[in-house]
Amino acid sequence: MSESAASSTSRRNVAIAAGVVLFHIGALWALQTGLLRRAVEVIVPVQVFSEIITPPAPRIEPPQPQPQVKPRDPVPRPVAPRQPLAPPPAPKLQAAPDLPPAPNAPVATLEPQPAPPPVSAPVAIAPAPAAPPPRVELPSSSADYLQNPKPPYPPASKRLGEQGKVVLRVLIGADGNAQDAEIKQSSGYDRLDKAALETVRTWRYVPGKRGGVAEAMWFDVPIQFVLE
Repeated sequence: MSESAASSTSRRNVAIAAGVVLFHIGALWALQTGLLRRAVEVIVPVQVFSEIITPPAPRIEPPQPQPQVKPRDPVPRPVAPRQPLAPPPAPKLQAAPDLPPAPNAPVATLEPQPAPPPVSAPVAIAPAPAAPPPRVELPSSSADYLQNPKPPYPPASKRLGEQGKVVLRVLIGADGNAQDAEIKQSSGYDRLDKAALETVRTWRYVPGKRGGVAEAMWFDVPIQFVLE
């Protein structure tokens, strides 16, 4: 590059820098004097719009009819009960004056009463222990000294092969004799039941005892019929 071109470029740069500096100096001066603000107001006009708002007319409502109030019936005033007349005051009794006793008037004397005899406190008596129940001894028909015979075997029952056990209920009196007898359990054969019933009615028994005293008792007597 030649020296003339370089010198022209440097002069141009100096001129641009000087112009920028002058522009800033002019802007500062315009701000201080108010010229810039007036210029802006001229360039950008401000439009002000005003709107008048008309309030709506008030709504008038027709008056509502008032409900008719029926007159109330007059409330009768309570009649105060009449106060009963106070009874007249009772006449006051005046004490009679003490009169001197007559010279021959009898004089009552109080004799001392004898003191009542002392009452002894009741003594609690413990109940006596209950006596044990009396011992009961049942009757018996198997004593050796009784010598009761065996019931006879009916011949028809032997031929037909009838056998079984009969239980008889016998009422034994205090004297040891059978007072009554009935069949409690049958053998299934009338001949065997009848033979056993007739036999126990003729037996002798040891009577039952309660507390060592003989008394009448029912007793079961079993009899077995077996073919040999």
